Amino acid sequence: MTAAADDQAAAAARDFARAASGRWKARLGGELVGVYLLGSLAHGGFSRRYSDIDMGLIAETLLPQPVLEALRADAVAVSREMTGKLSIFWADRNLSAGRFPPLDRVDYLDHAVALIERERVALPRPALAEIRAYLAGAPLQNWRADAERIAADAALELKDHKRFLRSMLYPARFIYSWTTGRMGSNDEAVAFLIGHAPEGLDVALVGRALELRRAAADPDELFPARHSIPRQVAACVQFIAGA
Repeated sequence: MTAAADDQAAAAARDFARAASGRWKARLGGELVGVYLLGSLAHGGFSRRYSDIDMGLIAETLLPQPVLEALRADAVAVSREMTGKLSIFWADRNLSAGRFPPLDRVDYLDHAVALIERERVALPRPALAEIRAYLAGAPLQNWRADAERIAADAALELKDHKRFLRSMLYPARFIYSWTTGRMGSNDEAVAFLIGHAPEGLDVALVGRALELRRAAADPDELFPARHSIPRQVAACVQFIAGA
């Protein structure tokens, strides 16, 4: 039942993405090079409750902020609810500007599903060193800050369920990408973590978080373990320091 519901939700998300990309093509015309599905809609593991709708957009040149805002307005015109889950990664064809971090470029190269494509741009594949430098920067710092906030929370509010579960699952995503240089599903990352866990990391806790994500369930039962998340961060920091 859960898998069928996730499949239905993924199909609805793809319909939304196709409709939004059609509006973007009408707006951008010859400026648009391609629009793609990324993330769990491309590499698998879409959750009707916890997944974002990740889309990549490549244009000929820099898209100014007013145009980016208009693209989001086009998506809202298709579905305001779906747009609340939308994350757009974009760049010009030379990657001289935009928002297309190294791991999302890897996802584009390995898994992108074309919705509109005038030309498949051969983005340069980020080297493992670039991916590691990226992961050790904002993603790690943001996770550390989230871990500290969550550990200090007295209660888990509904609006924080996704953020909480992502923080619980992030050790798997972090170690998988740090080690392999690839982007994969939560299922792939947790399976990889079982054989590659850093010393001091609670793998069972990550596995419990994955089970709740698969079931699209409330994560309240894991909230008492919130004080463990900073220790999970510390284990990953120690791991990359040794690497």
